[in-house]
Amino acid sequence: MQHYRSIFISDVHLGTADCQADYLLDFLNQVQCETLYLVGDIIDLIAMQRRIHLPSEHHAIVRRLIEIAATDTRVIYIPGNHDDFFRAFCGQTIAGIELKHKAVHTTANGRRFMVCHGDQFDQVVRCSPLMLLVGDRAHGLLLRLNRWFNAWRRVQGKPYWSLAAWVKSRIGRARTFIRRFEIAALTVAEKGHYDGFICGHIHSAGFLRSEESLYCNDGDWVEHCTALVEQANGRLELLHWSESPVTLASEPDVPHPDVCGDARPAIDNVPAGFVEQVNRLAS
Repeated sequence: MQHYRSIFISDVHLGTADCQADYLLDFLNQVQCETLYLVGDIIDLIAMQRRIHLPSEHHAIVRRLIEIAATDTRVIYIPGNHDDFFRAFCGQTIAGIELKHKAVHTTANGRRFMVCHGDQFDQVVRCSPLMLLVGDRAHGLLLRLNRWFNAWRRVQGKPYWSLAAWVKSRIGRARTFIRRFEIAALTVAEKGHYDGFICGHIHSAGFLRSEESLYCNDGDWVEHCTALVEQANGRLELLHWSESPVTLASEPDVPHPDVCGDARPAIDNVPAGFVEQVNRLAS
């Protein structure tokens, strides 16, 4: 059993065939933490309006989360756009799980991070880059190909590898979208006097450090099978969990040159009072 001070997961999309439930259930059974953050889109209520896919592994994940909440672990659920229904219950505790619009997490080394799903930035970065390029149906096809591809790999005795993530990493417009999203989150963190911002939403795990704050995205359990974890000393790391769990990255110690000074790209079409608006949407 691996112990962490805190764990952040998001974009599980329970209720869909694309959820990598087996890997997530194994992860939840192998780790312990003081605080577990569920950072939105845990249950895909939007997809379930069209078709419900709830095998036993999905039910087991819900039971496991309730079990964790019944221990000494604090479980905080911050709904996203696909489980927006639960935002009506923020401020309440259900089955030991606290529902909040956003949270402020303080690390062991005293840093303050704003935590919310991240869909609040959609008005600035627009919609998913893959939706812009090929549309919703093609995105669904890509995820189905990802399932079939990895089913074949399992038959061959090979570990999980995200075809969907590989395809998106080759699309320049997708990379531009991700950077715009990262800059928007860093802007809110800096203007709000936070040390950083933790979110999900875009299914792209990673870090980006500016001169003032740290952006952290915990990824997803559809394409990447990733979690953000805090070590006992407050250090943040990204884990990939499948047949062979590995540490993907540790938080960078120095600012990225692309977001320092004049090199920092501008975000076009930022509405007036953007920072205040994001804080209001996530309050």
